[in-house]
Amino acid sequence: MIFDVLIIGGGVTGCCIARTLSKYDINIALLEKDADIASGTTKANSGVVHAGYAASREYIRRNLCIQGNKLYTQAYEELNFPFVRNGSFVVALEDKQIKHLEEERKLGIEDGVPGLELILDKEKIKYMEPNLTDDVVGVLHAPTAGLVSPYELTFALAENAAMNGVSFFRNEKVKRINRQNYVFRVKTSSSEFKSRNIINAAGLYAARISRMVGLDYFDIMPRKGEYILFDRNAMHLNKILFPIPTKVSKGILVCPTLHGNTFVGPNAQNITDKKDISTTEAGLKEILEGGRMLVPNLPTKASIKNFAGLRAVPYNSITDKIGDYIIDNTDVYGFINVAGILSPGLTSCFAIAEKVEEFLKLLGVELKIKEDYNPIRPKPERFKDFSKKELDKKIKEDPTWGRIICRCETIPEREILNAIHAPVGATTVDGIKFRCRPGMGRCQGGFCRPRVIEILSRELYIPPEEITKRGEYTNFLVGKTKDRLIENKNKGETE
Repeated sequence: MIFDVLIIGGGVTGCCIARTLSKYDINIALLEKDADIASGTTKANSGVVHAGYAASREYIRRNLCIQGNKLYTQAYEELNFPFVRNGSFVVALEDKQIKHLEEERKLGIEDGVPGLELILDKEKIKYMEPNLTDDVVGVLHAPTAGLVSPYELTFALAENAAMNGVSFFRNEKVKRINRQNYVFRVKTSSSEFKSRNIINAAGLYAARISRMVGLDYFDIMPRKGEYILFDRNAMHLNKILFPIPTKVSKGILVCPTLHGNTFVGPNAQNITDKKDISTTEAGLKEILEGGRMLVPNLPTKASIKNFAGLRAVPYNSITDKIGDYIIDNTDVYGFINVAGILSPGLTSCFAIAEKVEEFLKLLGVELKIKEDYNPIRPKPERFKDFSKKELDKKIKEDPTWGRIICRCETIPEREILNAIHAPVGATTVDGIKFRCRPGMGRCQGGFCRPRVIEILSRELYIPPEEITKRGEYTNFLVGKTKDRLIENKNKGETE
């Protein structure tokens, strides 16, 4: 089979492009090198939907962020992913920083960012966010900023795309790409795929994919950001809190999550290893110090997890720009680069997908809307959303609703089963964790993980030893303890 469009990369950008194109009567496939979608940069994203005024006007990511923010409202209504517009503060701690906020507000309003407000009344500021430091002298309030669960958004995009005919292939690392007679042949770790057009949304590895077709005009540098996550009972924040930004990043923020936790981070460290997601003592100390400048009473004793993510920072040798998106209809006919989608890529994803649509039209791809296209992804059923009466009825009809697997997050077996059997469903422990939250609570999987492994083994018809955390070489089990004891005993007797 020859696909019309082949998307390489299953992060939020690739899945958003897949979902956007799924309304058209064309054959689409998406390749992801890992065991699950949303496994790379997307997974460790801050989850902030930015208002759009932060990037420089010379960068295309500024306009795409502003446009993308506006597109979230319709997407939320159609796809039923967790999202809220709770607003953000950029916090000035010195009088001389107010000028920066005034300039950001002026330019933001000119560029179409709605509702930007400079607040200098400390009493009003503290009423809106009581946890903010007493040293605050003013804030730039952006009411259209918000929070989204980045991986739950990605799953929603992928599920709706699959419902509308997109084929998803996981564990398919691209090895080489050849082109003959206007058809690309993509050789992966286990298969070969043919397509008339390729969209390169491979994140940290986008430059490598681009070079496979002879395009060597940009590089991707991994930039590591570390985070500390606090228990959801430790603190309640109303607003997303940013410091005055630096030339490198938006700074270390203190931020609530949609599930009631608070986190601090990220820092920004340029590295070379695209697999280094380790945290360091120095890095964690740095983000705590930065976070305390905004919120002095950070609940450090209530920390439940440290983690790190990598951002794909691009350098474009043609434009000599660092840090702007690379979205190009390239000199290789049918090959589109969508690379270097760092922050605010999560906010920009819907606008980026629309830009890819325009490129495909220029390439002559006939984009005719399907008669049976369905933009609605049903909202996943959650235990916590039901009343007691509704739960009683659910449990009576299906006892798995009453079988609690994760006590910290109150997740029943039925939610895990639904996550496994959904379109583009979970096949790993992390896949279950990010779809319905077992393992995200205070005990971090200490109670529920063995039960999740058991359910995955049963539902996927594979031995428990083959269940992994996140794919290849991350198995939890190697065999039964008694079998190993007997094996060692017999080995000792024969020696």
